[in-house]
Amino acid sequence: MTQRVAVTGSSGLIGTRLVAHLRARGDDVFRLVRRPPQGPDEVQWDPSSRRLDPATFDGVTAVVNLAGAGVGEHRWTPGYKAEILTSRTDATYAVASAIAESGGGIRLVSGSAVGFYGSRGEEELTETSEPGTGFLAEVVRAWEASTAPAVEVGASVAMIRTGLVLAGGGGALGPLLRLARFGLAGPLGSGRQYWPWITLEDEVRAIAHLLDSPDVTGPVNLVGPAPARQKEVAAALADRLGRPAVLPAPAVALRAVVGEFADDILASQRVVGDVLRGSGFTWSHATLPEAMAWVLADAD
Repeated sequence: MTQRVAVTGSSGLIGTRLVAHLRARGDDVFRLVRRPPQGPDEVQWDPSSRRLDPATFDGVTAVVNLAGAGVGEHRWTPGYKAEILTSRTDATYAVASAIAESGGGIRLVSGSAVGFYGSRGEEELTETSEPGTGFLAEVVRAWEASTAPAVEVGASVAMIRTGLVLAGGGGALGPLLRLARFGLAGPLGSGRQYWPWITLEDEVRAIAHLLDSPDVTGPVNLVGPAPARQKEVAAALADRLGRPAVLPAPAVALRAVVGEFADDILASQRVVGDVLRGSGFTWSHATLPEAMAWVLADAD
């Protein structure tokens, strides 16, 4: 069934591909943007106001909320950490409140992240696992809690705890891909930490799948079917490129380059997508070799 879908955060890595995917399958999509609209498919809003006119969603069947400042784009100064938090909670509260005021009949697929779980070593993490500790875990708890206005009126709300998105044009793999082309994509820290990866194509397909599955509510881990250790991700990428992957990047060096965010790069999150699998979703890239082949084709 064709849907009318509103998308926030549509200019980001995931949002750009999602809008194209939804339109290709026949959905009517419009984008909420902070700047003045540049076309009939855009509506201006100010997420920092925590307010959105519910009339914006007249005729809308679903909203995908991906708004939020990038966690890896700047060093984590106190000011930027505040922006990471408020850019997510303000936007989500505004969207959820507008859905509530419109009667609650709109499906909401709202951004979240595997940062919810913190660093948990070898522990297998599902949607029922307890929250972890650390800055990103605190952000994600507040982010998900901001959907409350929609949840409380009975709207269908799914919170997509996205893993490390693998893409040829950026995302979590971007820096590693640049290093790999020079044979420098070795272990980060010990390399034994679990990375809950998913390709950008499967991330977008999973979001579209959830738009069509309003019975799936609550947290949904958007990760591949088999989490892998970071050194395995690096090795699979290097193998596909025909390059070595042996030179390690010590934890102290990472912290010198990216600051506090290094602790999350080095975090171990053995996250599995039980809810996504149980909903009938099938991955296009179920193994690392398949994922890396797609990533490199996406980069060309």
